[in-house]
Amino acid sequence: MTWFLVLVVPALGFPWGAAPLARRLALLLPPREACWALTGAAVLLAGSTIAALAGLFQVPFLAALERMSLPQVLADWPAVVPFACTAGAVMLGQAVLLLRRWVRQRTLLRRAWRMAGEGTGDGDLLVIPVADVDAFALPGYRGRSGRVVMTSGTVRALRPGERAVLLAHERAHLAGRHHLLSALVDLATVVHPALRGLRAPLAFHLERWADEAAARAVGDRRKTAAAIARAALAGTPAGRGGGYPLLSAARGPVPRRVEALLLPEPTAPRGTARRAGAAALAGTVVVAAVAALGAAYGLHEYVEYAARQLTGAG
Repeated sequence: MTWFLVLVVPALGFPWGAAPLARRLALLLPPREACWALTGAAVLLAGSTIAALAGLFQVPFLAALERMSLPQVLADWPAVVPFACTAGAVMLGQAVLLLRRWVRQRTLLRRAWRMAGEGTGDGDLLVIPVADVDAFALPGYRGRSGRVVMTSGTVRALRPGERAVLLAHERAHLAGRHHLLSALVDLATVVHPALRGLRAPLAFHLERWADEAAARAVGDRRKTAAAIARAALAGTPAGRGGGYPLLSAARGPVPRRVEALLLPEPTAPRGTARRAGAAALAGTVVVAAVAALGAAYGLHEYVEYAARQLTGAG
């Protein structure tokens, strides 16, 4: 049982180290690559956590398949039942929270589409009769394609060029299917508490990704920065676009985004820091994943070996 715990414990503990590494690495990467790095780390670390818990949970059941009685199992592995019960309780809690989070996501999306039904427009743009200054990307739902929703308050408050920037920004969210990355990380945070620290960085880099796409679309980085700053200043703190699955140009740390737009377009650095950060993150994630998968794969062989030993001893 000792070797199994040696594999399982790192799989459960490594996310505490991998999540900060992922955040640091994301700061060294262009926005698109940063989003994929954060999402990939969250999904892999969540998967390794579930695999490790599943391995702990199934030990007594595998022992029963090998015709080992519970007293025999407890004699060789005294802690197996507490470990299995704890793992089962944690996985049950995860399942409940995942279901609740998924239902919440779908509810938000359904409400947003119901609100968008009040709007009018042409093509992928809908203008809803709301005085607040807000615009957000509305993902597709039940066969309906994604739309950009803009309030009538936005149309009145912003100049045509600024509205074009917001439109390009939200279209970039839809084209990149950013809501899926946001949803994956949102669900992964339920699996392991260390992954909650990836949600805010991902939201920031998703907005930066759309900012850069908007700047390329309009061909003017300063104009893009000014439009986003003006939309954020004119918008209401509790806008309709906040939270998954709605992504809005006026959300997140806008001063940092404006500052980045006033600099040249970011490119992937080739320095030692980026390579070291990428190697550290990849190594941590791979070790956690291999440890969990190795534990799950080797568990059955270990139970078979223990069964032969106990049978021979009997």
